[in-house]
Amino acid sequence: MVTAQSARWRGPAVLRALLLAAFAFNTAENLPIGLLELISEGLRVPVPAVGYLVTGYGVTVAVASLPLTHLTRTVPRRHLLTGLLAALAVSSLVAASATSYWLLLAARLLTALAQALFWAVLGPVAVGLFPPGVRGRVVGALSVAGSLALVLGVPAGTWLGRHSGWPVPLAVLAGPALVSLVTVAVLLPTARPEEGHAAYGTGPDARLFGTVLAAGTLSATGAFAAYTYIVKFLGDVSGFSPDAVSALLLTFGVACLAGVGVAGVLLDRFPHATLIAAVATQTVGVLGLYAAGTDPVAAVAFLVLTGSALGPVFMATQHAMLRCAPGRTDIALAANSGAYNAGIAAGAALGGLVLPLAGVRGVFLMGGLLTAGACAVLLGERAAPYRQTPSTSAPGARLAATHAAPSRRRSCSLRGRPPA
Repeated sequence: MVTAQSARWRGPAVLRALLLAAFAFNTAENLPIGLLELISEGLRVPVPAVGYLVTGYGVTVAVASLPLTHLTRTVPRRHLLTGLLAALAVSSLVAASATSYWLLLAARLLTALAQALFWAVLGPVAVGLFPPGVRGRVVGALSVAGSLALVLGVPAGTWLGRHSGWPVPLAVLAGPALVSLVTVAVLLPTARPEEGHAAYGTGPDARLFGTVLAAGTLSATGAFAAYTYIVKFLGDVSGFSPDAVSALLLTFGVACLAGVGVAGVLLDRFPHATLIAAVATQTVGVLGLYAAGTDPVAAVAFLVLTGSALGPVFMATQHAMLRCAPGRTDIALAANSGAYNAGIAAGAALGGLVLPLAGVRGVFLMGGLLTAGACAVLLGERAAPYRQTPSTSAPGARLAATHAAPSRRRSCSLRGRPPA
């Protein structure tokens, strides 16, 4: 039986395990970027084929998130998470031992399927361990862990691969997966997925759900149309040397991490303003690079702005899903994750189409206009006539409302006005 005293340390312990798992999953997703040439030489395949390991991963996450979450909606989260972490550990070891490209690809797809489901159930489980009033900080911590994969995990894995061979960093990822697995299996209570106070949105709102989903997808498409070609932009337009570009990419990652940290503190008090501010900042950053990127100082300033918004946009949309989900929050989070990953893939594809027609600056103009469109969608929802949030009869939704603070039981409209 879990006492109040044991719950005080079980929650933080499980959260730390989930943070470690988020770090491991995001590192696994992006690590081939740093090992492209090593894997290409080791398996004797072209570099673009290794790039497909990243592209295929993202497409798999985008396609599989929602159906997998729906299929597993009744599985207790302790059992589901331990299975997903076991899949990460096994797929990491299989990838490290792969002697053929196709075996490595199969291992990557298994990791992608696990990650697609992991990010859908992670939010409700993590925030359900703590009072509703600190949801923003918990979501922020999860986002920091994911961002650290880009700032620390991928660079460290790349260094290790260059000194020990590309299979070594892939195998190392099994370690944090197993540590997280044991912690979750021992300390996370077994409960029906719909019983937690984070299982349903605190203010179900189907129209706002659609608004946030559309804005997040547009924002991801615009951001990654630009980010895919950031190295070319900084070299060809801003005139930075390859060494300077490497340093600027690290600066971009640090700015992303800092932005996530700041947004996590603000989300609980100003959830909707934080989302709008993040999308607006991203718009200014990308369009600023287009307009003033030929000046190195201005390029660095707008690059930092863009980086500081990239993580907070996704984090704020995830937080919104926990509030405005029309039904189960895990389904809403899966839809959001799938749409965001679809935006990433679409952005890279659109950038590739625009590049030969309008050059790399044209790509950034397109990316900035798409993110401006995301801003317009959010502001348009804010200006729309107010409507009463429909009541929700699901037992889980009533449970969520019971646990939520009185202010949280109001509509989660971007306007923030209480029901009449």
